[in-house]
Formats: sequence, C-alpha cells, structure tokens
Amino acid sequence: MPELVPPEDPATQLPNKRRIMTGRLASAGIQADDRFPDIDDLAERLRFSFKEGRVWLDTERVTLIHLSTLTALRSELIDSVGNSKARGLLTRMGWGGGARDAALARKLKPHHSVTDALKVGPQLRNLQGVASPQAVRLEADISAGTYYGEFTWSESFEVDAHISNYGMSDRPVCWLQLGYFGGYTSSFMGRTILFREVECRATGHAHCRIIGKPVEEWEGLADVLEEDLDGLQPESFVNRFEERQLGLHTPDGQAPRRTGDLADLPSGLVGASSAFVAACHKLKKVARTSATVLFQGETGVGKEVFAKTVHYISDRADKPFVAVNCSAIPENLIEAELFGVVKGAFTGSVASRPGRFERADGGTLFLDEVGSLTQAAQIKLLRAIQEREIERVGDTRARKVDVRIVAATNVDLREAVKEGAFRMDLLYRLDVFPLHLPPLRERRDDIPLLMDHFFHRYTKLHGKDVTGFTQRAVDGLYEYDYPGNVRELENLIERAVIMCDDNSPIDLAHLFASEELLLPVMLKLGRDGGVGVEPQARTLSEDVLEGLLDNGVPLAEIEHKMIARTVAQAGGNLSEAARRLGITRPQLAYRLERENRNPG
Repeated sequence: MPELVPPEDPATQLPNKRRIMTGRLASAGIQADDRFPDIDDLAERLRFSFKEGRVWLDTERVTLIHLSTLTALRSELIDSVGNSKARGLLTRMGWGGGARDAALARKLKPHHSVTDALKVGPQLRNLQGVASPQAVRLEADISAGTYYGEFTWSESFEVDAHISNYGMSDRPVCWLQLGYFGGYTSSFMGRTILFREVECRATGHAHCRIIGKPVEEWEGLADVLEEDLDGLQPESFVNRFEERQLGLHTPDGQAPRRTGDLADLPSGLVGASSAFVAACHKLKKVARTSATVLFQGETGVGKEVFAKTVHYISDRADKPFVAVNCSAIPENLIEAELFGVVKGAFTGSVASRPGRFERADGGTLFLDEVGSLTQAAQIKLLRAIQEREIERVGDTRARKVDVRIVAATNVDLREAVKEGAFRMDLLYRLDVFPLHLPPLRERRDDIPLLMDHFFHRYTKLHGKDVTGFTQRAVDGLYEYDYPGNVRELENLIERAVIMCDDNSPIDLAHLFASEELLLPVMLKLGRDGGVGVEPQARTLSEDVLEGLLDNGVPLAEIEHKMIARTVAQAGGNLSEAARRLGITRPQLAYRLERENRNPG
C-alpha cells in the first residue's frame, strides 16, 4: 500500500509545472493583480498524484468534489438541524479551513509584511474555486492589536446554492466564507477577529461584502451581533465573550443576558477545532444525566475546567462542586479527607468534620488524578460509589450521600489495571462515560482563540495596558509544541503580560523567559523564517537578536545549542546539518571535534 505522504516538491520533480499551472489559471480567468502577491507560488503547491488518486495542497491532502454535492449537503444540513445550527457548523468548518491555510501561508514565507500575508487567504479561496475576494480596505498592526478588513466578491457558491433551494433570504448566507476569513485572520493576529457580512447577493445586493474587526470592537443590536457570535459557539457554554465590552444592547438600552442560567459558568472552555467541538458536544449529552464521567488526557489539557462545566450545565448546578486532588493527599489521610472523621477517632482528631463526599452531597465530586490512589483507598472509594453511602473514620453508622462522580486522569487506567496498580472493578465504575480531551498540539486551530482569551483575562487581572503581540511572538506560539498544553499557554501569556511594559506588545523574550524554552523557538523561527522574513535570507530577525541579548545568552552557548539541535534534527547526518547551518561539512566536523576536546 503506498504511503500517505505528498509527492516531492514539484520544483525538483516537474520543472515546467509552474508555467503549465500558471497558464491554466490564466485561461480559467484567475489573474494575479497588484493587490495580492503573485499567485504562482500558491499554484505550484497544488499537486496531483493521479496513479494513487490523491490531490495535495502543499502537505495537506485535499479532494475535488462536485459543487452539486456540496450544495446538497448544505441544504440537507439546513433541513435537518435548522438554519441556526447549520450556520454555526459551516462557520466553524470555514474557521478550521482558514486556520490551516494560515499555516500554509506561514510555511511559504514569501511575504514582506503581515498585510501581504493576510492577502494570501483570499488568494487561496480564489485558487480553491470558492470565490474571488477583492480587498477594499485592509489595515493591520499586530503589535498594536488593531485590524480592519473589508472584502467583496461578486460570485459565491453559497449564495447560488441558497437561492436555488430557498430563494432570496432576509439574512446573509456566506457562512463558510465568514468562518474562513475569521480563522485565517485570527491565526495571524493572535486575537479573535470577527467577520460580519454586511451585504449579500442573497439579500438583493449587487455583491457580497464582509467586514472584520477584533470581536470586542463590534457594536450593534443584540440580536444581530449575537447571531454572528453564535457561529463561534458550538455550544452555549463555549467561547463566551461576556468579559469583553462588546457594545451589545437591546432596543431599550439594556445589556442582554446572553447566558441565561449559566452566569456562574467558568469561561475557560475556548476553541473551535473539530476535536474540541466533538468533546463539547459529548459533554452536553452527558451533563444532564447522573452518569459518572471520566476525563482522560495529558496534563494541562483542561480536565478540571471541563469537570466544572459539566457540573454547571447539569441539574446539580445549584449544589456544591467539590474538587479533590488525589495525588496531593497523604496516604494515611485519604480516607479521612474523602469520608470525614469523628472526634477522637485518632490522635489529633479534636472535632468531628465531614469529608469531601458529604460536602458534595447533592452536587458533584471531582476526583482529579484518580489513578494515583493506593489500592486500599481504591477499595473504599469503590464501596462508596457502589453503595452510595460512606462511613466517617471512627464512626459506627453509615451516611447516605447523593453525589455525582466526575474523575480525571493523565494515565492509561487500562494499562494500570494490567500492571496491577489499579482495580478493574473501580475502573468499570468510573469508566461509564469516558471523554478524551485532545492535547493542544492536535488542536492548533484553537491557539488564536486561546491567546486572545488569556490576553484579555490577564491584562484585566493585572491592570496592564499591553497592546498585543509582536509578529515573532505570534509565530513563536504557533511553532511551540506545548508539553504542558493549554495550562502552559496560559502561564506563558500571564507571565508575558506581567513582564511586558505598558503600551508595548508582547515579544518572544516575554513569553519564553528561560533559555531552554526561548532558544529552540528562536532558532526554528530564524531557520524557517516568519511573517516579514524572506526564506532565502537565512538571517536572524531583529526580534530574535534582541531576545538573545535580553536573555544574556553567551555567543559560545548560542553556537553550541544551534549546532546540537541542528544535528539532532538532521538525524545525525552531518552533511544535512551543515547545509542547514550554512557551513561546509568539514567546518561543522571541526566545531564538533573542538567541543569534544573542550566540553567546558
């Protein structure tokens, strides 16, 4: 079976492909103009492997689909789930496509400015046959956190599909396009950019026109703006913008209450990627039941935020939510902490007190790091869950408790069962509704939403007047692998907000305070380029140089780490490593030998 990898770069495989593709595009009426960068560099990334039946846009596998099929799918969505839900789904599909195209634009790196980079998105829509957007006005300053974009197009398959099935509309219908522009632009700006369609051919206008601005800069009647925001909300408890000054108002001038009975809900569930949205849909399904939920995922993916959310959207929302970190309680105290203790039960117990089960009666008990419990504690926990009653330490009577159990672990409990570290019967009790939460590296489409969320949270919390992010900071946050997941991203941004001076943007040195974190990111950006850097230049930007100087990194240390990392990335191939470093293989071998002779 052939490997699922794209073919080699056509520049080395098919020398005439650029000329052929450009001619085909021109004959199809797709022309580059002065408002956009040359389309040739995008066209040559479109590759066909006819024998294997595959089409690639750079490293992303794509497919050709009949427009009639897509039109039928759109209509069936509207007829099945209604206009509002279909709009939300298609908007989020567009958002994901825009975020992935932004990653492609970053990789190409032919741009001299962020404005040029932002114009590649519309060109990709042109290349993909979706529409031919024209930039009417485009102003962007990443460091200042400002953006205004206005685009028009005369043809749209969404409009044609809607009119052919439903006739003219009283609302704009280019939902995929709105999501695409939002996802693409937010990925470059590092903040949530909301696009609204102010004119649409489906409503009788001569063309479609959209305007994009940071979400907090929009003002308008509540029912209109809420409809646009709903596209970013797969569920009512996700991507809640109540903390922002959105300018929402009702006709009588009163601010609307968008969340109804969810006023106490934590606002930490942020994202629009398919994996994240799928987890949120499952969360909603299980929330109003009494089933035990087991959250699984790496450290820092947001298991406690999901646990709090499942409580606050359940019928137990007005009852206690009690969390306990099982790994933080000493083994000899775990029973007393969970079940309580009566006075005189052991030395030091001078008063009776309830345990976590009793305190959570009627509500939800969240058992974090449940995989760390000892065998003895697991047996007692199993009985409490099974019998729905507990006994305080030293007591002679059982107490009935009505508690919904929500557990979380970052270890594979089934493997722990095989190793004898976890009881199988307890696993079956906890694993009623397992819900896997994806790591951040698998939901990179969510990074701009998360950046924006944490930026606003911590500038408000710490009273800082930070303007935004530098281009390098945004690119650096996209290149980073996040071993600590969402929690690490949150910590990076909070520290950066604190470190950054007022009226200044967050830079790489503010985000990655330690040399171990900063240097690999800067070396990767320096090698691969970034928005505003020519890939052929092979030079470090001013931001990278300033970051090195600000952190006081010695020259010898820079050279040592650059060489070591490049050799590792090249798999030990010194010729390849030397090529990446821009030196000869003998020069690299000499430097390595010198370091071996003088390891200090």
